[in-house]
Amino acid sequence: MPASTSRSVQKRPYRSVTRERGARQTRQRILASASAEFVRSGYAGTTMRAVANAAGVSVPTVELVFGTKPTLLRAAISFAIRGDAEPLPVLERDWAATAQAAGSVTEFLAIVEPVLTEAERRSAGLVVAAFEATHMDESMHPVADQLRAQRAETAAWIVDGLITRASLRADVGRDQAIDTVWLLMDPHGFCALTRDRGWTPEQFGRWFTESVCRLLLDPADAATTIAQDRPSPPSQSSTRTRKPRRPTS
Repeated sequence: MPASTSRSVQKRPYRSVTRERGARQTRQRILASASAEFVRSGYAGTTMRAVANAAGVSVPTVELVFGTKPTLLRAAISFAIRGDAEPLPVLERDWAATAQAAGSVTEFLAIVEPVLTEAERRSAGLVVAAFEATHMDESMHPVADQLRAQRAETAAWIVDGLITRASLRADVGRDQAIDTVWLLMDPHGFCALTRDRGWTPEQFGRWFTESVCRLLLDPADAATTIAQDRPSPPSQSSTRTRKPRRPTS
């Protein structure tokens, strides 16, 4: 018998495109439902059953895909920051390459601002929920630390983009600039301004850009960058929700 016929035939693993597409859709549906639940109910108030019911799947399905609630929250945050379930990191996406190719600070920040604003809009409430969860779940501490580190990485990327196109203020070094951008990106601030003070995400984005320019750039470069025909962030008087006065007796 020829050797070729005596060898065992290895079958290729069966791959169903339809099944894989369905699994991706189920995963995204769970993540979208989890995001809404965590923002609405907080970490403590969100249950795997509530997420499963909202996504139209069983609890075992949620647990099979994500395991634990901390893992689910972390996945929901990544999903919200990126805007999709693709594993490609944010700073390796096309928009980042376009920003890196920008010739001026104005062009660079014009690309960064809407991307940052959208990421904050989608993820800030979830990130705040993750930070609050550290007070009741020890397993959330590594998640919170990772989120802070990722924000620092993005802040450093933004600062380095500024430095290559303009001069920092004489009294501001790179480390201080990174800390400043890191603070301006704080999700607590985004939530406070958009939820409590009535700002739109777009107003937050403009405020972020102008703050970065005024706090970090040499005054001449800052003035050039800010001098654009775009609306400024609202004043306190225009964004404050006025409460009706109680009638005096």
